[in-house]
Amino acid sequence: MPNFEELGISSEVLKGIGELGFQTPTPVQEEIIPLFLETENDIVGLAQTGTGKTAAFGLPLIDQCDTDDDSTQALILSPTRELCVQIAKDLENYGKYVKNLRVTAVYGGASIENQIRDLKKGTHIIVGTPGRTLDLIKRKRAKVGGITTLILDEADEMLHMGFRDELDAILENTPKDKRTLLFSATMPKDVARIADTYMFDPLRVTIGKQNSGAENVKHLYYQVHAKDRYLALKRIADVNPDIYGLVFCRTRAETKDTADKLIKDGYNADALHGDLSQSQRDHVMKRFREGTLQMLVATDVAARGIDVQNISHVINYNLPDDIEDYIHRSGRTGRADKHGISISIVNFRERSRIPHLEKILGKKIEKKKVPNGPEICSKQLFNMIDKMEHVTVDETQIEPFMETVMKKLDWLDKEEVIKRFVSLEFNRFLEYYKDAPDLNKEDRRDSGRKDRDRGRDGDRGRGRDGNRERGKREQNRSQDRKGGYIKLFINVGRIDGVNPPRLIGMINDKTRDRDISIGSIDIAEKHTIFQVSEQFADKVIKALSDTQFKGRHVRVDYSGEVPGKKKKKGKKKK
Repeated sequence: MPNFEELGISSEVLKGIGELGFQTPTPVQEEIIPLFLETENDIVGLAQTGTGKTAAFGLPLIDQCDTDDDSTQALILSPTRELCVQIAKDLENYGKYVKNLRVTAVYGGASIENQIRDLKKGTHIIVGTPGRTLDLIKRKRAKVGGITTLILDEADEMLHMGFRDELDAILENTPKDKRTLLFSATMPKDVARIADTYMFDPLRVTIGKQNSGAENVKHLYYQVHAKDRYLALKRIADVNPDIYGLVFCRTRAETKDTADKLIKDGYNADALHGDLSQSQRDHVMKRFREGTLQMLVATDVAARGIDVQNISHVINYNLPDDIEDYIHRSGRTGRADKHGISISIVNFRERSRIPHLEKILGKKIEKKKVPNGPEICSKQLFNMIDKMEHVTVDETQIEPFMETVMKKLDWLDKEEVIKRFVSLEFNRFLEYYKDAPDLNKEDRRDSGRKDRDRGRDGDRGRGRDGNRERGKREQNRSQDRKGGYIKLFINVGRIDGVNPPRLIGMINDKTRDRDISIGSIDIAEKHTIFQVSEQFADKVIKALSDTQFKGRHVRVDYSGEVPGKKKKKGKKKK
């Protein structure tokens, strides 16, 4: 395997990445870097999140920048603020010893005036989110008319979040003869359309199998009743004492509720969702990156662009609506040749989706038993003993206290000291899991216990499970109305590929406001009813009206019913 010098990277960049600990190129870097440096072709790179794409395009891009020229030479577009900031930071670190190199990050949720000032100073590379970048282009502050390189990072994510119109507008403002590199984990129709429309005979590089999860991620699922999800989550955390994981929920309300429960129960956890201000979000992410948070509970939209190494577990508190979201979620663990685990907590309705997931992944998703009390207590105990065995003892620090401690404990023999030590640290687990119930529930189609389960659990199979979920949604909608929410109608639905993340992404993008609180979302075949905070309703209607979604003219209005839709009348008897 070649090293970075053999791939053609300059000595200045080699010095920068050497300080970062770069030693051997990843497969995507080994493929992309020579193509970038030795050809002038457009490139489509299909690779999963966490495979080293930023360095694959970033290292040769820096090498090809003319830092004696103050003009903007490259534009990198990424789906989220977090990823945008991370890419810009990485490029600055790679180019630490490249004289006069300037990189500017532009993104929503931060002062546009400050970003305009940075652009005025001159920059060689702009890294931006689509919405803010287009805004700055229209203001004639981001000058991309002379760029030689355009890079679309995580193109499928940008389109998934509703940035199609912005990408088209930005691409139309860039030179025809520029070089374009497109990176994506998947290749849906919209990504293929961009490649066909804006790229010329691109070289295609595929690292790993398209649409598949990372090779070193193990996939598991636990089957429980919907009402037992949270108890199962706690047991998963308890049986993995050193967990450093991401927990994905469907909605911001569920995200906040789950994180609040974990914190209340003594777990080192926090939430990441759309209701957080930017400063709150930054604070949570800082704690997670530093490892002071063991579990981060997030929605798919809020977690876009999270680039954190060494995540041990991804936990699907609910299965996502889209297969691609599952792939992106699981791709956040098992990075940099390390192993990771993707866990799904499923109820009876969701169980039927497992075979389809396995087919797309090309991997078996193993069914596991939810750990019982003795298993968890055993794991916690031996983890504690292992830590005790390997703890660093600083003789100079503890010596002044040892004589008093030894006198205090001299009436106890060795076995009694150990018993008391274990009890002191371990009693709460023993007490909590004493007589803990079995959470594992067999699929009734296999177990033949349908009638017994109905009577015992009050769960009458798939129909009752669905009714219960619908009941919860109705309860949430009632609470939303009390909290100042209002219903809006939009004329796109399931047939158009709408799902909650895409709708939320479209609202955030078109309003340029990520602090808008969104309540329940009910998606029908051809329309969607959703709730927003009352004070933002007019803003959302104005921002979304007269826009396009996948080529369809969007119409938004106040409504508890579908506007203009008359009730069906019975046929008149002849």
